[in-house]
Amino acid sequence: MVDPLAEVVALLQPTAPFSKLVIASAPWAVRRAETGRPYYFVVLEGRCHLMIDGACAHHTLTLKPGDFVLIPAARGFATSSLDRQPPYEEETLTTAITPMPGGARIGDPDGAVDVRMLVGHCVFGSPDAALLVSLLPQWVHVSNEPRLATLVQLVGDESRSDRPAREMVMARLLEVLLIEALRSTSNTAGSPGLVRGLADPKLSLALRRMHEQPAKAWSVAQLAGEAAMSRSTFFERFGGTVGMAPMEYLLAWRMAIAKQLLRTGELAIAEIASRVGYSSVSTFGVAFTRHVGVAPGRYATAKAHGELP
Repeated sequence: MVDPLAEVVALLQPTAPFSKLVIASAPWAVRRAETGRPYYFVVLEGRCHLMIDGACAHHTLTLKPGDFVLIPAARGFATSSLDRQPPYEEETLTTAITPMPGGARIGDPDGAVDVRMLVGHCVFGSPDAALLVSLLPQWVHVSNEPRLATLVQLVGDESRSDRPAREMVMARLLEVLLIEALRSTSNTAGSPGLVRGLADPKLSLALRRMHEQPAKAWSVAQLAGEAAMSRSTFFERFGGTVGMAPMEYLLAWRMAIAKQLLRTGELAIAEIASRVGYSSVSTFGVAFTRHVGVAPGRYATAKAHGELP
């Protein structure tokens, strides 16, 4: 059976090459505006608030030991001790940050430590990461997951050690932690996206069919039938859970496949068009150009010469 999340993660090529230990002493509150890289948090000890900027409103999480949060798309966020209640006034987000070996100390350097967490940037190796990230939630919060807790414990132990190959082991553990978090759909909280859709027993059936047969001329009614739901109920539930309409999701996945096939240069454009559900090269070309911004032929040539990111 096709695993939609595994396909997206495989195309994303996630790694976690950078991390630092953050130690905080209450009261504290800091804000960060990310400009291009996904971010993650691993809470090793203590509790804190995390407020994530959203398109319409902020979303606040209370994190505890063993929790993992991934923010796949770059966006602003703020963290604070529990005695600071979001939303914050701007003047409260200026707690002193003192660099230390391997990380940073927030708040009074001599104060009692109330939180220890590992934070860092993820890297998605796919040149089409922006398209693929659009299929993921805006944020993922995993809590009360034994497998994640075990990985967090290993990461914490390694972060405190001075053993040989420490950085290499940390990078590998964080990569596994990242992938495990994305697939822990049963105990994952997050904004609308593929992860939440796969956690829905009915919607997951439709999502799997789209990934199994991307070339099929799916209609909303057919997909609703796969989910054993009425058309209107399916359309509304899919949009609210996945964050986009069914046909919009299908188009995004088809374009992700097409871009991957164009990059390899192993198939003719006509064959690629057929594999992603288009009966003619011209129809595919129009859809691809509208979605990607360049024609398929131009995209393939530019990628071969390193002219596109």
